Amino acid sequence: MMSKAPIRVIVAEDLDVLREHFCSILSKHEDIFVAGAASSGKMALQLMRTTGGDVVLMDIEMDAKHDGIIHAQHILEEFPETRIVFLTVHEDDETIFSAFETGAVDYVLKTRPEQEIVQRVRSAYEGMSQMHPEIANKIKSEFTRIRKNQENLFQATMILSQLTPSELEIIHLLYNDYKISEIAKQRQVEISTIKSQINVILKKFNKKRSKEVISLLRELNIIHLIHKVRGGL
Repeated sequence: MMSKAPIRVIVAEDLDVLREHFCSILSKHEDIFVAGAASSGKMALQLMRTTGGDVVLMDIEMDAKHDGIIHAQHILEEFPETRIVFLTVHEDDETIFSAFETGAVDYVLKTRPEQEIVQRVRSAYEGMSQMHPEIANKIKSEFTRIRKNQENLFQATMILSQLTPSELEIIHLLYNDYKISEIAKQRQVEISTIKSQINVILKKFNKKRSKEVISLLRELNIIHLIHKVRGGL
């Protein structure tokens, strides 16, 4: 019976000592063969073209910020069956999302135990990678935030479309940091009139303060809709 071919791994890490460390721990295992070692994302891509590999253990930052992410995209464009496992010291949300957007199958901290790194390579090759709970939670939280923003965007857009020209003008001025007295002066009405109109706006947005309405509009980045609605009235 023929023995199963070892997993061919390319290790990409710009620090010599770490690159040698990862190559060493992988080489201890009979089911893994280190097909090449690269000090940059560009070199990892070249190795894929010349020697090939099943899994690329790729540092995220080498020659430049996100060098690994950039070249992981190039590798997957040319070799879509390749499994990318990112190595990093970062745990910030932006880095995690950028890593997985490339099509990488896993993400592991350089400080994790040797056996875990080896197992991540095996799992990636077998297509059974499992995210760490903290990473899964970050991604879940991001999708929750996106979904909430979509709901808020829909509601805010509907409210804006139903406001009167006068209410839209007041929101526009509040957005541009005008005080109530300045709005009253510009619109040539009493301050009490502006306050009454603001109270109506607050009820429509279900908010208690005008700052909350403006903060929502800033967060959703939809002030341009106010300009369009005002322009169409």
